[in-house]
Amino acid sequence: MVIESDPTSVRQALAGAVEAGDVLAAWELSDRARLLRGLADALDEAADELIPVAMEETSLPEPRLRGEVARSSGQLRMFADVVEEGSFLEVVIDTQDPHAVPVPRPDLRRMLVPLGPVLVFAASNFPFAFSVPGGDTASALAAGCPVIVKGHPGHPRLSILTHRVLIEAAQRCGAPAGTIGVILGERAGVDALRAPEVAAAAFTGSMRGGRALHAIAAQREVPIPFYGELGSINPAVVTESGAQQRAAEIVDGYVGSFTLGVGQFCTKPGLVLAPSKSDLVDRLAGAVRSATAGPMLTPAIRAGFVNGLEALKGVTGVRVLAEGVGLEDDVVPTVLALDVPTLLSAPEILLEECFGPVSLLVTYADPEELERAVDILPGSLTATVYGGDSEDPAAPALVRSMQARAGRVIWNGWPTGVAVSWAMQHGGPWPATVGSIHTSVGATAVRRFQRPVCYQNLPEAILPAVLRDANIQGIPRRINGLMTTGPVTAATGRPASGEH
Repeated sequence: MVIESDPTSVRQALAGAVEAGDVLAAWELSDRARLLRGLADALDEAADELIPVAMEETSLPEPRLRGEVARSSGQLRMFADVVEEGSFLEVVIDTQDPHAVPVPRPDLRRMLVPLGPVLVFAASNFPFAFSVPGGDTASALAAGCPVIVKGHPGHPRLSILTHRVLIEAAQRCGAPAGTIGVILGERAGVDALRAPEVAAAAFTGSMRGGRALHAIAAQREVPIPFYGELGSINPAVVTESGAQQRAAEIVDGYVGSFTLGVGQFCTKPGLVLAPSKSDLVDRLAGAVRSATAGPMLTPAIRAGFVNGLEALKGVTGVRVLAEGVGLEDDVVPTVLALDVPTLLSAPEILLEECFGPVSLLVTYADPEELERAVDILPGSLTATVYGGDSEDPAAPALVRSMQARAGRVIWNGWPTGVAVSWAMQHGGPWPATVGSIHTSVGATAVRRFQRPVCYQNLPEAILPAVLRDANIQGIPRRINGLMTTGPVTAATGRPASGEH
């Protein structure tokens, strides 16, 4: 089903977002939190209406989609908590000090403010959690920014229906009609990205699409931040001790991880480095042969997987270790086996993400071969080290190497499954993301859609409320170098409560 937004619809969405942005930026934090919780409640209440449409458009099963709705409403509520807690504003106050050295210091008060309208490019593989009600939308709204979602062509009817549910809920919370907008079609997305009304953009998708959009954002007359999640192989390294002590655990978890969601998770372990001296290869082959897969999200994604798999198989030295089972129209789980010299011979092919249920099992003969292989690994969202106990001699160096290549380093566990929490980092060095300093999941995702402003010598009456002396809302603030939730004491400029 092809649905395209016409230019008039795009202009209306942009104008509505600008109008809504002025309103949302002026809201109290409590109003923002109430909006986020209202959206979460509406999404949960509409699940029975939304999920059948999602099943029809994506081929994803009902249990998976119900879990995704719960994740989406849960992260909206988490961001409501983030807003109410207040530290996301990063308030810093340095009171006036005429005796400061080397020069007197004026009164300086700094905080983060909303960037403005955010354009979100929805993903194919998460029709709720990375789509209209997803984490990009939730974090932008938490920052005080209106959102225009460019719906994914793999689930257009669901995008329209979900938008209706959310905008009706937003208006019940007193938000303007332009708080959340939806546009459809490639041309509409590009036109919106070029529009001067858009202040930032977020994208989850392919390397090709992300690079093209990133270039547009950078080449505008006024460039804007573009936060793109593009591609990740999520390497895992099994040490010799890990293979000896955890073989059963590794075999049990590996197949389920790389085939989860028919291999269409951005955290799929696409490459595993394992010692050639162990029997791990044979045990993994046996586990894969009984694995089942299913249909992929769209014909285009399926075609991309088939082509990518053929390219991997075409490298000299790569062999099919094992294949799972599936129906005629399904794709089947596949593990390809190779050694480190083969990997080093064609990294431009073998280290490119293949979106679907395939994983490379690369055997290394000794620590030197392992080091050479790790040195060429590209940036990823995650990196896993499967070791023995905490005294595994290979572990410290491997963790350091993986830290340089990933945003999340995992010890003895598989990467699929991303907790929505304060500490989560879902981002990594290129090509995993455009900018590794940010995350698209977790509380700090809100930071992408804010910018700092410092106010110098402003009268109390015209300062933003969170910068005033009293701190009525009780948010964490750094005052003259000390963290406190108390007020500023006018006489000394020190935190009145003495907290730090």
